[in-house]
Amino acid sequence: MTDECVDKPSEIATVTNDGGGTSWFRKLGPGLITGAADDDPSGIATYSQAGAQFGFGLLWTLMITYPLMTAIQIVSARIGRVSGRGLATNIRRHAPPWLLYSIVVLLLIANTINIAADIAAMGDAVRLLAGGQPHWYALGFGVLSVVLQVFVPYQRYVNLLKWLTLALLAYVATVLVVKVPWRTVAMATIFPTFSWHKEYLTTIVAVFGTTISPYLFFWQASQEVEELRADPQATPLKEAPEQVKAHYRRIRVDTLVGMGFSNLVAFFIMLTTAVTLHAHGILTVDSSAAAATALKPIAGEFAFLLFTLGIVGTGMLAIPVLAGSAAYATAGTFRWKNSLELQFSAARKFYAIIIASTLIGVGLCFLPIDPMRALYWSAVINGVIAVPVMAVMMVLAVRPAVMGDLPIPRVLKILGWLCTALMGAAVLAMLATIEVS
Repeated sequence: MTDECVDKPSEIATVTNDGGGTSWFRKLGPGLITGAADDDPSGIATYSQAGAQFGFGLLWTLMITYPLMTAIQIVSARIGRVSGRGLATNIRRHAPPWLLYSIVVLLLIANTINIAADIAAMGDAVRLLAGGQPHWYALGFGVLSVVLQVFVPYQRYVNLLKWLTLALLAYVATVLVVKVPWRTVAMATIFPTFSWHKEYLTTIVAVFGTTISPYLFFWQASQEVEELRADPQATPLKEAPEQVKAHYRRIRVDTLVGMGFSNLVAFFIMLTTAVTLHAHGILTVDSSAAAATALKPIAGEFAFLLFTLGIVGTGMLAIPVLAGSAAYATAGTFRWKNSLELQFSAARKFYAIIIASTLIGVGLCFLPIDPMRALYWSAVINGVIAVPVMAVMMVLAVRPAVMGDLPIPRVLKILGWLCTALMGAAVLAMLATIEVS
């Protein structure tokens, strides 16, 4: 038995998964959830800060991140589905141990900070609506998330997460209740102006690090493995060439929709804060809840309500993805059993990482830490570690030992390496600016 397998098929819920699905909605799963989880409360705060500080000046970044993010997520999904193993396990088997350990440690740190920022933002959002102590709301959200991940079987839980993606529609609706100069927006997006200022470059890296995040790679690859396990008749694609066409089509549709949804919502969040906060001279946002509060006197009660409820909904979606990706990465590193479909007793170490990262995140909410500063640098850390993770993924995606006779095609190679190079250039530009400042 390998470290990526469970003891026997009976431990997995029997689910028919023919790759094509029986409806449009059924084709959406790992890609949709991964994309939606990208717009978590900490991401909302990052996009809000970008819009408040630079107005329309960074909308162009999301036009670039969509095709690149889609390509790199398809690569991660193919690695998982073709090899039948998660990303961490593949890195462990085909890369130096020091590289794997460095990536996983930084991922754990960044994810835990992200969880803390998300839970704190959710607590603040409920406080805005109902009053009370945000720390205790945060504790409640943390405990609820742990209970759902530990005690709800994967297939039920993934369906719940899929429906939670609808919470992001709040940010689409918010744009509809504020006045937007669409012509100006289009011109700023298509013909952007660029600055070499330190804050501008750091914010670009933060936006890229929030949008193209390493935890998303680990999560989507692992979810493809979970989907594989959920069907007792399924095997890794490198052993079942007759299933390749259907599953590649499903992965492509799922990821295109999920990443499109993610980037569209991020665009609307940045746009909303640009036409409201930035236009009224509010250039600093301390948190996603602060962005919602600042919107209230400018955009009205309804926009405030939509923005605030969206924080809670996206947080409930993102926390399990952050904690789960950390657990998958750690379990793959140390060859632990790992599956959200397994009972707690069968995968104690895997679930221990989920519980510990979530509860440590809750604990950080009770400390006098600047949440915006923490999440901002968490996004920057994500941007930095994304570079080696993507480079390793691109190497793995063409290795016969990983992919068999199914290496990624040329278009994915070009887009994947372009994404890696662009992120690397952004990080180097940021670091160079910091050194001379």
